[in-house]
Amino acid sequence: MCVSKLLSRGLGLSLALLACQAAFADQVDDYVETQRQWLHIPGLSLAVAKDGKLIKAQGYGLANVETDTRATPDTVFKVGSVSKQFLAAAIMLLAQEGEIGLDDPIGKHLETTPDAWRDITIGNLLSHTSGLVREVPGFDPFKAQSDADVIKALALLPLRFAPGEKWEYSNAGYYALAEIIRRVSDKPWGEFVADRLFVPAGMSASRTTTADIVPHRASGYSSKGHRLQNAPDWIALRPSGAFLSNVLDLAKWDAALSADTILKAASREQMWTPVTLKSGTVQPYGFGWFVDAINGHRRIRHDGGLPGFSSDFERFIDDRLTIIVLANAENRDLRDLARRVAGFYVPALLPPAEKPIADQDPQVTARIKAVIEDFADGKLDPHRFTPELASRLSSELEAAFGDDVRILGAIQSLDLVEQKNEGDNQVYRYRLNYLHAVLFVRGTLSKETKIIQFAISD
Repeated sequence: MCVSKLLSRGLGLSLALLACQAAFADQVDDYVETQRQWLHIPGLSLAVAKDGKLIKAQGYGLANVETDTRATPDTVFKVGSVSKQFLAAAIMLLAQEGEIGLDDPIGKHLETTPDAWRDITIGNLLSHTSGLVREVPGFDPFKAQSDADVIKALALLPLRFAPGEKWEYSNAGYYALAEIIRRVSDKPWGEFVADRLFVPAGMSASRTTTADIVPHRASGYSSKGHRLQNAPDWIALRPSGAFLSNVLDLAKWDAALSADTILKAASREQMWTPVTLKSGTVQPYGFGWFVDAINGHRRIRHDGGLPGFSSDFERFIDDRLTIIVLANAENRDLRDLARRVAGFYVPALLPPAEKPIADQDPQVTARIKAVIEDFADGKLDPHRFTPELASRLSSELEAAFGDDVRILGAIQSLDLVEQKNEGDNQVYRYRLNYLHAVLFVRGTLSKETKIIQFAISD
């Protein structure tokens, strides 16, 4: 449609296409920037790859709030558990070269493992089916500790279940994998990953989290309400979430995962095959990657989080589309943002929208809309609410919740998607549509038509 309109004005095809591409890019940027502000993320970097090529790389907000340094595609973030895929790929490379077997008991490559571990295989560690605890016992983020010492501490604890019987996420298991890499390759695992994965892929900005000077490094932030704080910088080197990277490097890694330059196709498929438990139940996790489908489209993904940082890496295999999002705020779930960015390029990946239902109480809808518009203006009419709810909402407005609503812009539509009775109360749920955001509103009215519950969520 955009092209035809431009051509009708006598412009050339190439100019028309450029104009359409620019308009499309603006839509993506507007959406991401709106979400960044709504989620209170100081800085964020995004990369999009399609058909093996990087088609978008952009930074939003600030990499460092104190120095007013902008986030760019070169900004380096801690990537948290996105790191697990690199440990998994290193193991797959060693297996590919015949140095280890995925069915090897880990005692074959580790010293003095307890008898209870005799049935744990390397594959169990990779797929979180080993029975090891989730976290390292007595973990001190401000104390350096060798992986061998961590394994000794783990050996003192009972397994949570027999290997292969359950799936339970275990950061501790990736310490054991790191130690196996060190012993089999005869070099530190971080060095092995750098030499055998990062260098061949051309990933010059990626490294383990250390005290070294890192060009373009983002500062990490935690927050309480609207108040930012510098997040603590853990010095303990955790193989389960060890790496720093930027979206440009991760896009190069994505390209390497689409070719045979590092891992052969058979190794990659093993890594992306969901694990089957002894019971025959299939769990949506392979080796260092979650494995599932979105609207019938295959997806492999992993997110990550550390103090001050959040990340998400999504590969839609059938669509040859990859979305990478890195942010310098902790405890942010970036999966919905990444999926909706994916939907700009492949609309079939968007979540299906709930169909509106007939609105039998338009006056209630008008009241709910008025409340939201008042929020955006920093106002509150206490007569609409019970005294308790009015007091709570007033406190939220004082904490700048109105600013959050205001950045979303004008309401495009408010669609009723659910209405039900709860005793004498009426519950209404709406889809709140903005130009660059979709939220949901839930309001409960008493028989006296006072609003007794009110919430806006994404």
